[in-house]
Amino acid sequence: MTGTSTVQNLPFAQLVDAYLLFWNADTAEERDRAAETAFADGVAYRAPIGLLDGTEALTDFRERFVGHMDRAAFRLRGRPQTHHARARLAWEIVTGDGDSFAEGTDILDLGEDGRIRSVTVFLDRAPEGFDPETAAHEPHAAA
Repeated sequence: MTGTSTVQNLPFAQLVDAYLLFWNADTAEERDRAAETAFADGVAYRAPIGLLDGTEALTDFRERFVGHMDRAAFRLRGRPQTHHARARLAWEIVTGDGDSFAEGTDILDLGEDGRIRSVTVFLDRAPEGFDPETAAHEPHAAA
């Protein structure tokens, strides 16, 4: 089943749109509205770069990433898949110059209200110079 399921209140397509908007928002207001729609309270974010808990920590990480990248777009590489309150999104980050920066897959755990309770990130193609295997075993948070 892809793209048409509803987990309680939030249609899956709306969730995906809000998740993408969170990463691509041009303003803090747009980002915050997307975060409120997409993420459950206490959302857990697990990635090779570290572990984050809560929307505030995830928003801070997003702002630091955007500041580092200057201009970048987070976009889907294919149609998202969902079943049993889980979703898989294959993505790519493209720089402002149009170059592919990284590719990955996010596994989302969805709450009863349809919002994201946790995100587990896998890098399918890591950014140049970044070793996800080494980073994933270091005891640190994405700070």
